[in-house]
Amino acid sequence: MNSRWVIQKLSSHLPSCLSTVLSPSKILIRQSPRYQVSTFLLNHVDLSHLLSICGREGWFPHLGPCLHASIVKNPEFFEPVDADIHRNALVVWNSLLSQYVKCAKLVDALKLFDEMPIRDVISQNILFYGFLRNRETDSGFVLLKQMLGSGGFDQATLTIVLSVCDKPKFCLVTKMIHALAVLSGYDKEISVGNKLITSYFKCGCSVSAKQVFNEMEHRNVITWTAVISGLIENELNEDGLRLFSLMRRGLVHPNSVTYLSALAACSGSQRIVEGKQIHALLWKFGIESELCIESALMDMYSKCGSIEDAWKIFESTEEVDEVSMTVILVGLAQNGSEEEAIQFFIRMLQAGVEIDANVVSAVLGVSFIDNSLGLGKQLHNLVIKRKFSGNAFVNNGLINMYSKCGDLNDSLTVFRRMPKRNYVSWNSMIAAFARHGHGLAALNLYEEMITQDVKPTDVTFLSLLHACSHVGLIDTGRELLNVMQDVHGIEPRTEHYACIIDMFGRAGLMKEAKSFIDSLPMKPDCIIWQALLGACSFHGETEVGQYAAEQLIQSAPDSSAAHILMANIYSARGKWKERAKTIKRMKAMGVTKETGISSIEIENKTHSFVVMDKLHPQAEAIYDVLAELFPVMIDEGYRPGKRFILSYTGDDRNGPSFLVP
Repeated sequence: MNSRWVIQKLSSHLPSCLSTVLSPSKILIRQSPRYQVSTFLLNHVDLSHLLSICGREGWFPHLGPCLHASIVKNPEFFEPVDADIHRNALVVWNSLLSQYVKCAKLVDALKLFDEMPIRDVISQNILFYGFLRNRETDSGFVLLKQMLGSGGFDQATLTIVLSVCDKPKFCLVTKMIHALAVLSGYDKEISVGNKLITSYFKCGCSVSAKQVFNEMEHRNVITWTAVISGLIENELNEDGLRLFSLMRRGLVHPNSVTYLSALAACSGSQRIVEGKQIHALLWKFGIESELCIESALMDMYSKCGSIEDAWKIFESTEEVDEVSMTVILVGLAQNGSEEEAIQFFIRMLQAGVEIDANVVSAVLGVSFIDNSLGLGKQLHNLVIKRKFSGNAFVNNGLINMYSKCGDLNDSLTVFRRMPKRNYVSWNSMIAAFARHGHGLAALNLYEEMITQDVKPTDVTFLSLLHACSHVGLIDTGRELLNVMQDVHGIEPRTEHYACIIDMFGRAGLMKEAKSFIDSLPMKPDCIIWQALLGACSFHGETEVGQYAAEQLIQSAPDSSAAHILMANIYSARGKWKERAKTIKRMKAMGVTKETGISSIEIENKTHSFVVMDKLHPQAEAIYDVLAELFPVMIDEGYRPGKRFILSYTGDDRNGPSFLVP
C-alpha cells in the first residue's frame, strides 16, 4: 500500500492544523530489499506540536498510543547524538508525559516517567502536577520529598504545590513552602510571591498574605489582584477597597479581574458611592460591556439596595446569560420585589431560556415561595424534569421551602433521598425539625450528623438551641452551648445567647435569665434585651420587664418592640393606665409599629391579611365566620388572655371590653 496515499487520506479527515503537520513533504518512505515498509517521520518541533494539538482537542486517548509507539521506535529519542537533539528529544518526552497527565492516566504517566531515558526538573514537575491535580496528594508529596532531597526543584515546583494549598488544613504546608522559597532564593520571584499570597488567603492566613505582599520588591497586576481578591474573600472589604485605591495611584493598572474584585468589595460592604465611581472608571476604559463586568455591576447595585440601577444595566446589556439573569432574579427578591422575581422567573421559562440549577436554587431562596406550597411543588417538578435532583444546593432549597410551607414530611423525604449531603443540608433539616417543634428529632439528627463526620457550624447549634427552647430542654441546651465552645471551638454569637435567655424565659426562670445576661462575656445588645423582654411579656413579669424595656430602648430607640412588648405586659396585669402611657410614649418618640401580615394559600392563590383588615373582597363573610366561631371556642374551653386583646372600649378605669368582629 502506498504510504503517501494513506497519509493523504488521513489528512483529509483531520483539521487543517493537523493536515499541515502530516503533509507529504514531511513524510519519508523507507524500503527494505525483502518488503516495503511505509512510515512517516516528524521532526521534534512537529511532534511536540502534534502532541499539543491532540491534547487540546481531546484526541490523545486515541492517537496518543500511536504517537508514543512512533517515539519509542526512533533511536534519536534514546541516544541523542548532540546537545541540540538531546534538548529537542527532551521536549518531546515531556510533551508526551504532559498529555498522559492531562488525560488523568497517572499509571501510564508514572510508567513512562520511570522508562524515560532522559529527564529533567520539568519532567518531575509535570508528574508532580499530575498527582496533585488528581488529588493523589500522598504520592505527590512523596515525589516532592525526593525532588527536595536531590535538589531537583525550581520555582515552578513551589508554585505547583502552592496551587493546591487552598484550605485551612494546608496552612502549615504553605508556611513550609514559604520557608523553602526563602532558603532557595525563589521568594524574590514574582510568580512564587503571587502564589504565596493566594495560598495564604485561601488558607485563612490573611496576616501572612499581607506580609508577603508588603515584602515583595516587584509587583505586577496579578500580585495586586491576588491580594485585593484575597482580602475580599476573607470579608475584609474595606481593606480591599483601600488597596484598590492605592493601586490606582501607582504604575500598575488594574485589569478586568481587579475591577471584579473591587465591585465584589462594594457589594459586600454595601458601598454604593465607591461602586458608582468604579462604574464610571469602567465606562472610561470601555470595559463596562464585558458580560462578567455587567453581572458584577448588577450584583453590586442590587446588594446596595438600588435595584433600579441594576435593572437599567440588565435592560441595556446586549448579551444575557444565566449568571446575569440569576443576579437580577436574586436582586429583585432581596429588595422586596419577590412577586416580580417570581414573574421574572416565569418569563424566563416561557422565553425558553436555559434554566440551570443555580437559577432554581435562587428562586427557591425567595421567601415568597415560603407562602406558596403549590408554587414550591411546581418548582420541585421542574427540578425532577431538568434532572437537578443531584444538586445539593437545589435540594437544600427544597428542604427549606417545604419546611417553611408547613410540610415537614416532604422536607425529610428530600433530605433522605439526597445522594450527597453537605453541612448546609444537615443544618436545614435540623432547623426544619426545630421550626416544627420536634426538638428530640432535631437532637437525634444532630447525633447522626456527628457520626457521619460532618462538622457542625454555628448555625447548627443555633437551630439546636432553638429546638431545646421550644421543648423546655434547659439542661440539654446548656450542655450544647458548652460543647459548641469546648469541643468544636465555635465562639457563640449574640443569637446563641438569646436562645438560652429565651429558653429560661419560656420556663418562667426570669431571675436565671437575668443572671445569665449579667455573666455574658460581651455587652448585651438589643437582641439580648428583646429576648428577655419577650419572655417577660409571655409570663407578664412587670419588674424585670421594665428593666429590659429600658435597656432595649437605649440599645434600639427606633424599634417598636420594647413599647409593644411592655404594653402587652401591662395588659396581662390589667394595668391599663400604664399601657396607655407606654403607647403614648411610643408615639411621642415617633416610633411606629410595622404592620404584621398573615398569609394563607387556598387553591394556589395566596391571601394576605392585617389586623382589622376589610380590604379583602370576602371580608364581610370572613368576619361573619369569625363571629360564629368565637362562641364555639369559648364553649370548648378557650379563654383569651388579656395580653391578646386587640382593642378595648371605655376609659382605663373600667378596663377593656373585648370586641368580637
